[in-house]
Amino acid sequence: MNIYALLATLVGAALGYGYHRFVGCSSGACPITANPYISTVYGAVMGYLASGAR
Repeated sequence: MNIYALLATLVGAALGYGYHRFVGCSSGACPITANPYISTVYGAVMGYLASGAR
């Protein structure tokens, strides 16, 4: 894993947690944003995939 992929993963994780914290899901019926751990992992995976690392 190169430094760019690691940085993109960390930024994605931070954005995923930020989305949960500031937007979230008031009803609790949202499978991704209702849980901060799932939201953070989802953001990290999306950040890694967006980095284009192989």
